[in-house]
Amino acid sequence: MDVGASLRRAVKPGEPATPRVQQEGHVWRIRSLATARQVLRRRDLTTQAGFTAEAIPKGYLKHHPILISDGPLHDEQRSKVGRFFAPAVVAERYTRLMETCADTLLGRAEAAGSCRLDDLALLYAVEVTAEVVGLTNSPVPRMASRLVSFFNQPPFDITKPDLGRTPRQWARAAISGLAPILRFYVADVRPAIRARRKRPRQDVISHLIAEGYTDADILVECVTYGTAGMVTTREFICMAAWHLLNHRPLLERYLVAGQPERFAILNEIIRLEPVVGHLYRRAQGEFDISDGASSWTVSSGDLLDLCIRPANADPEAVGAEPLNLCPARALPSGVNQAVLSFGDGAHKCPGQPLAILESDVLLTRLLSRNPEILSDPELGWDDLIEGYWLRGFELGLRGPDAVTGTDGR
Repeated sequence: MDVGASLRRAVKPGEPATPRVQQEGHVWRIRSLATARQVLRRRDLTTQAGFTAEAIPKGYLKHHPILISDGPLHDEQRSKVGRFFAPAVVAERYTRLMETCADTLLGRAEAAGSCRLDDLALLYAVEVTAEVVGLTNSPVPRMASRLVSFFNQPPFDITKPDLGRTPRQWARAAISGLAPILRFYVADVRPAIRARRKRPRQDVISHLIAEGYTDADILVECVTYGTAGMVTTREFICMAAWHLLNHRPLLERYLVAGQPERFAILNEIIRLEPVVGHLYRRAQGEFDISDGASSWTVSSGDLLDLCIRPANADPEAVGAEPLNLCPARALPSGVNQAVLSFGDGAHKCPGQPLAILESDVLLTRLLSRNPEILSDPELGWDDLIEGYWLRGFELGLRGPDAVTGTDGR
């Protein structure tokens, strides 16, 4: 099938789009959407291997972190924390906060005449997610800076022994990783825990305290929400704005559409540009996978690398022009609008409703101010989340009465 022209901007150099299923020793590269979904739903015979989950020492925490837990424990954790991320709850509790925060940040940017969207989006995403999690007892800009510093890590490769790191790189990782976490705990997490032990609120930290989580347990969960809920949303907001400002027909449609259609546009953009590009699972037993008429047997101990960018653009699943933006795209039954951008199966990210709503609230307000691109962002890559980052995205803000000067496609 002809895949047509490509609008995808996050193209990682040297990352192949084929073959659909590839075995390299004990590592499987899965680029077929159907096969990737099979793996993600084999919860009985696979465990979390991404986000350096297998390198995290076990036995030090009373409660295993939700990101890397599996089986009944993970189900119980998800069912309890899921109520904070249900679409209706997110809309009712946090829409006004998002609107106020977006208006404040954009008002300052408009007064200045310009902004760096990646900086503004970080402050916005941190403030919104901090309210959901309960990290509200420290200044947002400083907390944002501490979260960003956590990503200053040496490179690694999950598919290689010892993550492919040298002893010197491991030493650097310990210093550059643990120091920001310690600062994050002392300045952000500990004050929030102390406040909620005295006066619980409707947030994740209060829930974790009620469940008997220790301070160390809560810290690990806050790091998870900090990286997943704050940092990745920042990148998506920038990527969505970059696409919309360079695609005038889609921008014009977004500005007049109702919320359901705007959500469809955003889900289509993140389908094309998934922030997290790889998910990993470790086989804990032998099982079969298939792609059409072809089938293979995965052995216990094999590592499965689910390549999200090619899977999200699998023409056999998402149809014609998979690298174009088509918000009304017909998808197979049971496939999410964002396809695998938020995962699938037991480990599907519960934060999708929050991420899409908060992106929409900021983007509708930003784009109504007729921004113009002063400097395109620099695109780079991060090993920890296997995703892209965008920096230096300079926008001029001319106000709602100015004439939009975007380029059409």
